[in-house]
Amino acid sequence: MPWTLGGGLLGDVTGLSSLVLLRPPAHRVSPRARVLWRIEALLGALPVLAAQAFWWLRDPASPRPIQVWLLVATIAIDTAYLVVMPIWRYRVHRWEVTDEAVYTQTGWLTQERRIAPITRIQTVDLTRGPVAGMLRLASVRVTTASSAGPLRIHGLDHAEAVALVERLTTLTIADPGDAT
Repeated sequence: MPWTLGGGLLGDVTGLSSLVLLRPPAHRVSPRARVLWRIEALLGALPVLAAQAFWWLRDPASPRPIQVWLLVATIAIDTAYLVVMPIWRYRVHRWEVTDEAVYTQTGWLTQERRIAPITRIQTVDLTRGPVAGMLRLASVRVTTASSAGPLRIHGLDHAEAVALVERLTTLTIADPGDAT
């Protein structure tokens, strides 16, 4: 479904043409984001495996076939997730910034496209966790007055994220509006 601005799906947006059909955002995140998502998923799976190991060691009276089947199922599901999710997510995640708006497309099972007019931007943040830092990646969060929450672009090359924050800051400062 196309996005429209100015009396269309998003309502009236001052300063933009009466009908603008928008294509998916042009830019992908860094290819290293696949490694980041895989590591984060692996770190999320470790507590479940640790709990199963604890159960195995602390409850020797439990029927071992149940524990073995549960462990095999956990490993199979986690392995499939670790293989498929980063590839699929990389194909979906996109972003773009124009002089008028920030566009994002995110998700892997449930996909979401969002648009934030530059005039609505309140803050622009750059975040970088320890794993992302090791991979030279960062995330940009664009906060607006929207009740849907901020737009997030995860897995950008750090230098590209810094340049994006600088550009968005410049565009936001140049607009005389109050971002509400």
